[in-house]
Amino acid sequence: MLARRCAAAVGLGLAVIASQLPEYVQQYRQRLGGAVDELKTIIAEFDTESGRLSLDRDQGIARLRANPDQLAQERGSDLESTVAREERLERQQAAFARSGPVSQYVVLLEDFDPRLARQAYADFQPAVPVTSAGLLAGIAGLLAGWGATHAAAWRLRRRRARLVETRLHG
Repeated sequence: MLARRCAAAVGLGLAVIASQLPEYVQQYRQRLGGAVDELKTIIAEFDTESGRLSLDRDQGIARLRANPDQLAQERGSDLESTVAREERLERQQAAFARSGPVSQYVVLLEDFDPRLARQAYADFQPAVPVTSAGLLAGIAGLLAGWGATHAAAWRLRRRRARLVETRLHG
């Protein structure tokens, strides 16, 4: 009886936590869109600056990286990283647009951006899940918590039964 109550409590707790996943993904996606827009702005400004010198982006970055001034070299490396991050985040944004309510979790984990994830978590506001994704996540959390608690209780009951058996016959 106690194990069933514990399983229900753990299951409900995980259901509440899991039901927040769609809201977290939503907030991550909003930050993702903002980050992509800002990175595009930075890259466009650099492209304009390079274009004034009749250079394309790669030539401009190469010139900065080859410059003997350490500040210019670091700026070139930073721009190279910025371009790579923008491309990666844009791919993730497109993958989110193609994903369904369940596959969005896979998209989040496949090309996870730690900086965006930390920022989304820092500003995370729990919400009442009223979407099918929230309901599915809640049910999955409930079943996972309930099942894990029952599995742990089953192992404990087996261990206790073996100890009792050993004491009686040992």
